[in-house]
Amino acid sequence: MTVATCWSTTVTLPRSPYPRQQVEAALHFDSALPYAVRLAFPAVGRIGATEWYFGRDLLNEGRHAPAGDGDVTVAPGGAGDVLVTLRGATGDAVISVPAGIVTGFLLDSYALVPAGREHAHLDLDGLLARLRG
Repeated sequence: MTVATCWSTTVTLPRSPYPRQQVEAALHFDSALPYAVRLAFPAVGRIGATEWYFGRDLLNEGRHAPAGDGDVTVAPGGAGDVLVTLRGATGDAVISVPAGIVTGFLLDSYALVPAGREHAHLDLDGLLARLRG
């Protein structure tokens, strides 16, 4: 049985031309993808909806110290926030997420799928079927 949690919030982009502008975002966890979290942004104006998937452990580790070295890195911010840096083909974006939201979200996700038990929630047969299909 798949279980999930979603925490909606507003984030800022502190290194953008509008560092105080608030943007809607949501953190999602689904036990069908037990190692991942999804950071989603709804469509705004001409900009389509955007989703980034990255490791749940990366988000957890990055709350305390800089973590990651790929397209997504996470680090503690200065004023009670967590900084998520997203690197794509068109450039980088630094997203500032309230630390309380990140912590609450992670607590919920680890209550659904405890750390070290992710493998028990993988649906390998379903994954293989989708790859073949």
